[in-house]
Amino acid sequence: MRRDLPDDHDEWLVSERRRIGDRIRSVRMDRNLTQEAVFLAVPLTRSFYQEIEAGRANPSLDTLLRIARVIRVPIGDLLR
Repeated sequence: MRRDLPDDHDEWLVSERRRIGDRIRSVRMDRNLTQEAVFLAVPLTRSFYQEIEAGRANPSLDTLLRIARVIRVPIGDLLR
């Protein structure tokens, strides 16, 4: 398998997913929204949404856009 990226690429991805998940959680809590309110509105399963906030899931762009809409934040703010 060809590897065009440095060996720390996987660690970088995990770190970025955690950062995005932390940002989602922070904004959700600032908006006084429960996890349930968000995952039902998107809609997602409870476990997948929890995995996103924990930085362990790899959500699609569509899922991130839906979450951003539900928690009322521009998608760019989640990815910053």
